[in-house]
Amino acid sequence: MIRSVVYLSMHTCPLRSPGQGDAGGMNVYINELAATMAGRSVDVTVFTRRTDTVTPELTTAGPGYRVVHVAAGPATDLPVAELTAHVGAFTSEALRWIDEGGLRPDVLHSHYWLSGWAGVVLKEALKVPLANSFHTLGRVKDLARRPDEPASSPVRTLTEQEVIARSDCVIASTPHEFEDLLEHYGARPERLCTSPPGVDHSVFTPGDRGEARRWLGLPADTPLVLFVGRIQPLKAADVAVAALAQIGPIGGRPPHLLIVGGPSGAQGESELTRLQRMIAELNLRDRVHLVAPQPHRAMARFYQASDVLVVPSRSETFGLVAVEAQACGLPVVAAAVGGLPDAIADGSTGLLVDGHDPASYAAAIEKILGDPALAAQMGAAAAVFAERFSWPATADRLLELYAGIQPR
Repeated sequence: MIRSVVYLSMHTCPLRSPGQGDAGGMNVYINELAATMAGRSVDVTVFTRRTDTVTPELTTAGPGYRVVHVAAGPATDLPVAELTAHVGAFTSEALRWIDEGGLRPDVLHSHYWLSGWAGVVLKEALKVPLANSFHTLGRVKDLARRPDEPASSPVRTLTEQEVIARSDCVIASTPHEFEDLLEHYGARPERLCTSPPGVDHSVFTPGDRGEARRWLGLPADTPLVLFVGRIQPLKAADVAVAALAQIGPIGGRPPHLLIVGGPSGAQGESELTRLQRMIAELNLRDRVHLVAPQPHRAMARFYQASDVLVVPSRSETFGLVAVEAQACGLPVVAAAVGGLPDAIADGSTGLLVDGHDPASYAAAIEKILGDPALAAQMGAAAAVFAERFSWPATADRLLELYAGIQPR
């Protein structure tokens, strides 16, 4: 029986709102999973790196769920590329805290390659089995990156290879990620497992569109396209903006685009500047609205207020925002990459688009916006489809996997 789990999330705190800094779907995943596990009487400790001097070292996030902010490098946000120098300090401090706190975890579960690096060391020190979730893979991202994006560092790809080889279980979110691990990393299939993320259906649920728009201060009758994600080349907000420029009036009204998220990563600020310049050049200042990152649960209102979500990512391991949007009854137009074909039922709950040509996204978005009956049909199907993803189901699956890697 699993009584205690340690989660490692070095580069980003699960309590941060998605869309700011490096916070995204992984933050939601760890936070929701930790809370669900704690609700099953599993003692959960999450270790993350301190990024300020204000947050206490120990934060109680809920009964049986705590987050420890350990000192590892400067107490400020750092680019991922600079964090490699601080993995050793992070690992040592986590081990010290575990020893002094008398923690006896049954399993370690690391998230992302940096935490996987720490996890391999802690596994050996504590003699505890290690599960790892990558959430993104360097070699897979490189296959889809924009030409102006730098390639993943050799340190990253070599570390991923080592973590795969030394983990007791590598957890893929989708069958597609499972195949990526086999094809691009030569992973041993008997060490791979599949477990999709979940959705909190008490929060992400269909709601009244008019009421949601009034709550957000949005016009009631404007066709509304939504983009949710960090501002970085990978997420391709530029494709969403270019697509909007090619969509004519719907019912006599030009559609608007909401972009909810902030700059992220080494190219985040330059990408935001590029996006703002693009919006101005396309004369879209009155139709594109940049919204700061929102608390996770507040996103339900944005999904409920919108007519279609666009996810044109160049690479996406799963696409949690697509599933949360569908749970709110929102059709999705998304790139046919990574795990998105597993997260969306093409032609039923939304439309998948090959490639990243803005004209193709414009056509797909216009097809949904211009046909209210189709949009309503897709929205209803989306809410039903999303029911298969839940945090209790994810916790059930992971507890089964954790038990399977326990010493006999």
